[in-house]
This record gives sequence, C-alpha cells and structure tokens, in this order.
Amino acid sequence: MTSAEFVDCNNLRPGALVEVETRNRQYHIECLGGSSIRISGHPQFCPTAVPASLRGSSDGSDPSEPGLIGLGRHLSVLIEDRYPITTSTILSVRVEEPEEISRGSWPVH
Repeated sequence: MTSAEFVDCNNLRPGALVEVETRNRQYHIECLGGSSIRISGHPQFCPTAVPASLRGSSDGSDPSEPGLIGLGRHLSVLIEDRYPITTSTILSVRVEEPEEISRGSWPVH
C-alpha cells in the first residue's frame, strides 16, 4: 500500500482500493472505473460498501476536482445517486493497486 499527497482515481485501474482517513472517519473506497466507486466508512450512509460516484475533493474555496483526492481537502461523493457527502479534512490517503490486493494484504469492507 502506497501513501500519497494526491491520488487521481481516474488513473487507477478498476479494483484499486483507496483508504482515506479524515479528521472524523476512515473510508474504504473500491475504484470501479471512471467516477464509479464503492465506499464504506460512514455509520449512517455507508456502514458497508455501497455504490457511489466520486465527485473529487476541494479545499472549500475552489470547486471539486473530479477524481482527485488530496490531503488537506474534503472528499465529495454522491452515494446511491441521492446522498451527497462531503467529509471532514483528509489526513491521509493510501492506495493499493489490484496486483497488491491479490496478495491478500487489505480487506474490502
């Protein structure tokens, strides 16, 4: 698993896993291709993995950059096409590519 300051999910292969730690929660994201993801980590909206659309991340003063998840920013997703979520500040981002996953090092939630 690799830590990064910025991750462009549009450049990740389907099956890549992204772990996002915010000030308040820990999210697990499975990239499905493009902006399509499955996400878990919010006790009300996604306690287990649910389909969502990744809108990107923003620092609050600029619009979200589609597909981009960055430290110090706020992750924005649309869960099941009806629940927009904006997280607290992102503290860390870790990525695991599909070939690393096949070695069994990170469980999908």
